[in-house]
Amino acid sequence: MTRFRPSGCIFAVPFTHRPAVQLLREIWYLMQKDFRLEWRQRAALNGMLLYVGSTVFVCYLSFVRGGVLPAPAWNALLWIILLFTAVNAVAKSFLQESRGRLLYYYALVRPEAVILAKIAYNAVLLLGLGLVAFGAYSLVLGNPVQQPGRFTLVVALGALGFASSLTLISGIAAKAQNSNTLMPVLGFPVVIPILLQLIKAAKNALDGLDASPQPLYMLLGLNLLVVAVSYLLYPFLWRT
Repeated sequence: MTRFRPSGCIFAVPFTHRPAVQLLREIWYLMQKDFRLEWRQRAALNGMLLYVGSTVFVCYLSFVRGGVLPAPAWNALLWIILLFTAVNAVAKSFLQESRGRLLYYYALVRPEAVILAKIAYNAVLLLGLGLVAFGAYSLVLGNPVQQPGRFTLVVALGALGFASSLTLISGIAAKAQNSNTLMPVLGFPVVIPILLQLIKAAKNALDGLDASPQPLYMLLGLNLLVVAVSYLLYPFLWRT
């Protein structure tokens, strides 16, 4: 039996001879640890919610009073808000982990479990923040979306895409000295292809067009590619 003791909590991970099952167990308990830490340090979560609310309010003051916001501008502005929210939320993934805690994880779990747990946790976090931002944004700036279900699917794929790409960038930046500066510098070029596909897929849902689902397939393919690259490359980063 393997025991975790991160941040005063004890997690018992039953050992199994099946590597895939053991990997899933490690991911699950690491995600539990991250959720408990987030709940204990609610100031960071409240800060992200405040950032979303203040950004939406500034957009309301800037655009609504000047007239109706066109649908393309509405779409682009929403994804800019979600992008900067994702950067602020994911940046702390590895930056908040002390060197001693990472060394402790090094002795207990595999690096693949650490990176996949971080990606899964950040995807859930960004999905929640994205839905909150979409709701607040629609409330004050109107909701021109013709296909809400498809648009919600695009938001979910965007949360996974931002989480998978920015989490690996956060792990790389945590190894450098100027990590706070390095995170946005390395992150924005990586998320640009994902952002372009998100805007295209969201525009189809916004207009209510029965267009080709190719942007959704591209988003899913990019997300799986980034997750696979993170799974393969993070063990080398872990040993540095």
